[in-house]
Amino acid sequence: MTEAVQERLTGAEDVLWDLSVFYNGLDDPQMDADIEKLSALVDDFQERWRGKVACMSAADFRDAYQALETIYDMRGRLGSFAFLNFSTDTGNAAFQAAVARIEELEANLSQKLVFFDLEWNALDDDAAERILADPVLADYHYYLEAERRYGPYNLSEAEEQIIIEKQVTGSGAWTRFFTQLTSAFRFDWLGDEVNMTFVLNKLRDADRDVREMAWRKLTDKLREKSMELTFIFNTLALDKANSDRRRGYASWISARNLSNKAGDDVVEALVETVTRNYGLVARHYELKRALLGYEELYDYDRYAPLNLKESEAFYVWEQARDIVLEAFDNFSPRLKTVAQQFFARNWIHAPVLPNKRGGAFAAPTVASANPYVFLNYLGDARDVTTLAHELGHGIHMVLSGKEKGLFALYTPLTTAEMASTFAEMLVFQDLMAAEDDPEVKLSMLTEKIEDTFATVFRQISMNRFEDKMHNARRDEGELTAERFNELWLETQRDMFGESVIITEEYGSWWSYVPHFLHTPGYVYAYSFGELLVLALYRIYQEQGESFVPKYIDLLAAGDSDYPDRLLAQVGVDINDPRFWQKGIDVIAEWVAQAESLARKLYPAKFA
Repeated sequence: MTEAVQERLTGAEDVLWDLSVFYNGLDDPQMDADIEKLSALVDDFQERWRGKVACMSAADFRDAYQALETIYDMRGRLGSFAFLNFSTDTGNAAFQAAVARIEELEANLSQKLVFFDLEWNALDDDAAERILADPVLADYHYYLEAERRYGPYNLSEAEEQIIIEKQVTGSGAWTRFFTQLTSAFRFDWLGDEVNMTFVLNKLRDADRDVREMAWRKLTDKLREKSMELTFIFNTLALDKANSDRRRGYASWISARNLSNKAGDDVVEALVETVTRNYGLVARHYELKRALLGYEELYDYDRYAPLNLKESEAFYVWEQARDIVLEAFDNFSPRLKTVAQQFFARNWIHAPVLPNKRGGAFAAPTVASANPYVFLNYLGDARDVTTLAHELGHGIHMVLSGKEKGLFALYTPLTTAEMASTFAEMLVFQDLMAAEDDPEVKLSMLTEKIEDTFATVFRQISMNRFEDKMHNARRDEGELTAERFNELWLETQRDMFGESVIITEEYGSWWSYVPHFLHTPGYVYAYSFGELLVLALYRIYQEQGESFVPKYIDLLAAGDSDYPDRLLAQVGVDINDPRFWQKGIDVIAEWVAQAESLARKLYPAKFA
């Protein structure tokens, strides 16, 4: 078989990013020069400050943090260049070797730097407070304060160094192997050889037989690779359990909540609110079953288009770009100006390629360079919203890096998803406002509902799977593929109720989700961000233009303060457990709107 030719040209085939802001290629001698310089800077930092943190003045801490900014920036440039190249071709041996080289370098340097945070966290509270109170540290106060939250979970310097060193051949290696393994999946599609991105896209085909075939292809592949995938998941779950136990974290999710700067009670309230409202999912899919005219909906029907007008609209790259930029411009010309840079300066990689990893992401890289957007663009409506989503991330990164510098660039996952989902909302609202045809409106509305379900309800159902998986691994020992399947099916069926038939074959679909491995606990951040944005957009509707500068200031703030403090400035209280229901109520309004519109347009289907 040969690699299948893309069915329709999208105009994104030559949308490739330009990484020359870092280096001109893997053979660029500047890489070796920077590695040598970086190693020298780290050695100098260690020699100057190791064993002396307890005696440092506030001015010393300022100088140390400025030195760390230089070190992290150079390290980030090397790491970003290697990672971004690898993402576009995971089968490329040179790219694999570059990633390995930089990972080993980073581990070596991190072992030399780990003393600084450990010594800072070992200071007694009174001494730390005196340092933090000095105005000379105004630019770094928050970061030093936030770092001390990890004090109770720090180990000795020798232990921390061993963990860093072993991660390269441990969890980091297994995660990279998973990426290479799944990116190399190939499927026979009517005589052509295709990758997983192609197959997953076919789950949205209007032809039910095509959807079922795609579902079968992926199911069979996951079963074929069950031994490898199950072993990877078991190994990484045990690795995390051992780390959590040794550090003293109360549960499998504690470390993620700490990193997200979200209290356990806030996350618990989010999860409880979403699961309490699972009935909305069943309501929607009962409506979809009636509109499709099916007696029963199966798991491969979840993303079926409604076969209404525009349900299979195709967007070439230029159309997608114009739609997104116009929506941004209507909200704020500044958002459009920032987003235009991604197109004009080649900060996007968009085509679907054989060994390119699946999905989409935005990479912040470093403040001295620029972010990049990674897509697998196929031209359907969902790809347009994905472009908006990732550009939302990118805008957030540009603004926060420009305004606040490197340390503010890496926002917690929870607030990181805020800008991306808000960007999606801007595009959706613009398109809905411009549409007069009620059938098209219904099609657009149902698609938005399903995208929101995927972000809110599905991500929490996956969080529930993670919760069961990690606890089962700790309580029961190594899990069989069948046990993983059981936990997956249980949590998926809890969400869909009786509205969708979740087959036993679907049980293996946990095994291709990368978030479970590279960032355990990540997925609830999507729900957090979506419900947060629904509340923010409601505020925007109420306040109008006066909201816009406050929102842009919020993006520019990046990670310069705790999320609850930053959000309070735009009128949001995420510490109120009732807050999450406000976002759910907006989704409920959409579901009711779709039900009403469907009954008006197709009364015979509901007789």
